[in-house]
Amino acid sequence: MKKNTLIFAVAIALLAFAGCSKKQSATSSAAFHIGIATGTVSQSEDDLRGAEELIARYGSVAQGGMIQHITYPDDFMSQQETTISQIVALADDPLMKAIVVNQSVPGTAEAFHRVKEKRPDILCFAGEAHEDPLVIQKSADLAISADFMSRGYTIIWAAKQMGANTFVHISFPRHMSYESLGLRRNIMEQACADLGIRFVFETAPDPTSDVGVAGAQQFILEHVPQWIERYGKDTAFFCTNDAHTEPLLRQLAQYGGMFVEADLPSPLMGYPGAFGIDLTAEAGNFPAILKKVEDVVVAQAGAGKFGTWAYSYGFTVSAGLGEFAKRIVEGTADVSSSADLFAALGEFTPGANWNGGYYVDQNTGVRATNQLLIYMDTYIFGQGYLPTTELEVPAKYFQIKFTN
Repeated sequence: MKKNTLIFAVAIALLAFAGCSKKQSATSSAAFHIGIATGTVSQSEDDLRGAEELIARYGSVAQGGMIQHITYPDDFMSQQETTISQIVALADDPLMKAIVVNQSVPGTAEAFHRVKEKRPDILCFAGEAHEDPLVIQKSADLAISADFMSRGYTIIWAAKQMGANTFVHISFPRHMSYESLGLRRNIMEQACADLGIRFVFETAPDPTSDVGVAGAQQFILEHVPQWIERYGKDTAFFCTNDAHTEPLLRQLAQYGGMFVEADLPSPLMGYPGAFGIDLTAEAGNFPAILKKVEDVVVAQAGAGKFGTWAYSYGFTVSAGLGEFAKRIVEGTADVSSSADLFAALGEFTPGANWNGGYYVDQNTGVRATNQLLIYMDTYIFGQGYLPTTELEVPAKYFQIKFTN
């Protein structure tokens, strides 16, 4: 719509230039280190790939570079102390100057607290915090999250533009206990009521429970055909967990239905596996990735039914927060500057529009100074961008309360 193929061509050139100009030799000796903790490929591949991009640019600590990457357990809920210990151990490195966690699963706030006790000089950045805002704000120097408040409205608005008359929200009790996810669900329900869309909540197994990722994914595979039969093909689906995304997309492509964007959107989130897309040749080139994914999705499922963000949110948060930390340590950015943060994120999303604002506590009305909510325009395969970052979200949605 408002962007065209010229942007993709420019973006490819910018990414190629950035990769050449920014990459640091792994054999050099870094003056300081940045630690980054992510999930594994099975739980949050995009987050991990963002960490790998930092290593590609600045080298790994093991090879004399800047970046120390670790992964926390898939079953992080039952191994919370292990996760905390892994993060805190990064502070034992005397050259460590910043620690980034993405996604910031439960235990991150406590880990940052312990890091600060040992090394108050270390910057602690939380990407996509799972813990309540007031909890993570106490120990993180900066937390950024997908704008769960604005997107509670913009996702429903986008679904309506796509022709949906029903919206199915798929989640489970652990996620609904998080203020960010639970509040977004409440906003979505109200937005559906206001925009004339039926809202439905469906419960699916938690991938961190005893059934594991495989069991949770099998549940989605088995139930989507039933849901399509029950609610019809003019239904948009949304799930709060990355592991649910691929089987959901696979079944929607086969049985019908729509998908606006993932909880943490990306053209890599679920689409390659669901549609059998080999992106080896396009690795790291998001304009090329978007184009290839779009071509396959439209060919297999038609235009106007599936969407995403043009660039991976998880990838960008990992890489962007690492880049932001590097610039702060080097004295070229300020931790309190949202403009400097957006510039660091923009290093990995040339041509994309971002919007967002600092979190406002629902009970006190106090605006945070260290938690920023961000989002990007929605891209619909076969149609182009929907201008969600230009929407003025009605004020009433920011007054909706979290109820668990």
